[in-house]
Amino acid sequence: MVQISDWYIIDAGSGNGALMNDLREGSLLRISYLRGMFRALSSRNYRLFFIGQGISLIGTWMQRVALSWLVYRLTGSEMILGAVSFLSLFPVFVFASLAGVLADRFNRLHLLILTQVLAMIQAGVLAYLVMSGHITVTQIMILASVLGLVNAFDTPTRQAFTVEMIDNKAHLGNAIALNSAMFNGARLIGPTLAGLLISLLGEGPCFLINALSFLTVITALLLMRLTDARTVRRSQNLIQSLREGFGYAFHFPPIRNILVLLMVVSVGGMSYIVLMPVFAKDILHGQASTLGFLMGSAGAGALAGAVYLAARQDVVGLEKVVPFMSGLFGLGLIAFAFSRVLWLSMGLMTLVGFGMMVQMASSNTILQTISDEDKRGRVMSFYVMCFMGMAPLGSLVAGFLAEHLGAPTALLIGGCACLAAACGFAWQLPRILPIIQGKYREKGLGG
Repeated sequence: MVQISDWYIIDAGSGNGALMNDLREGSLLRISYLRGMFRALSSRNYRLFFIGQGISLIGTWMQRVALSWLVYRLTGSEMILGAVSFLSLFPVFVFASLAGVLADRFNRLHLLILTQVLAMIQAGVLAYLVMSGHITVTQIMILASVLGLVNAFDTPTRQAFTVEMIDNKAHLGNAIALNSAMFNGARLIGPTLAGLLISLLGEGPCFLINALSFLTVITALLLMRLTDARTVRRSQNLIQSLREGFGYAFHFPPIRNILVLLMVVSVGGMSYIVLMPVFAKDILHGQASTLGFLMGSAGAGALAGAVYLAARQDVVGLEKVVPFMSGLFGLGLIAFAFSRVLWLSMGLMTLVGFGMMVQMASSNTILQTISDEDKRGRVMSFYVMCFMGMAPLGSLVAGFLAEHLGAPTALLIGGCACLAAACGFAWQLPRILPIIQGKYREKGLGG
């Protein structure tokens, strides 16, 4: 018998039944472990969503990379790069709270089908204009604003809809981790494909592929079978519902502290995506493929983070992971700002992606777990506002700083802000931890 790591190669003639039983038991444990990592897929509706959305997200990431490269190729301006990112995300900040109210009052499945159809039309128009040679920066800005408006209603609804697709509510944390794995798996594939496709055929085919990819998730949504059993109070008007949601979120210390950390990380750190074309072309002296490698590396790290979260058995303990991963994200950005070597930059982007994904997904899981059911849509809309809605401000600030101080300095400042926010959350943790653990016990999660 030869041992290799924790696997065994056994001489069939040895007749060692005990070792064979150990092998079988070990194999069963590994199979059980893998099944545990994907336990949310036992729900039919979530399985449909996972497949359809997974394909669609590859197209989404292809469009993101192609759009940033197209803007920088047409203008050569970091400021305009930041402005386009601002326009694509600012509607999320303005309208996400309204979307959260609608997600708590109406059928979330129907809302999602509508937003996916509108996003498909936006991508199709962008593909036509680019491939016909009629695209202008003004048109790009208008279409970016349209997509931002669609995402403002899509993202909070999709976040709150996750729990409705899960048959066993104990699998919610695993479903959120798998959502992150799906998002970042696409982030690993999409930018790499986009970089290669741009080099060969230009940006237009990336937008066309994205438009066609929406058909998969729309089909998945149409095939779902579920009943909306939520109790809603439609006697309230929109203003009352908004006021109730804000009061609930910002007078509950755990939710408030998580949202503040998300906001700082979004403004200070998420702007690194906007500056990637500058690092790829001017700092590392590469081409579109270099941009794809950098974004793909961040996606690889984020995918590893999602696998780590999917392997966890429950939500208990994530509240301590959040500040650590926020600090790791900030440190990764600081180190990346000083790198001038491609392979080192790719490694640091992997670290950045890991820290960012685990921090964001852990925050998402905690918020969905401790929120009251009738307010989950509004809480997740505030999550989206802080995560995505504040990113436009970060994009503008990053573009301004990069224009006047250089992209490395802009990224260095953002990384320091993330690190400081992580320390602030860790300082508050002893005060909010008992409250979070009390909510876990209410829901039968221990703690």
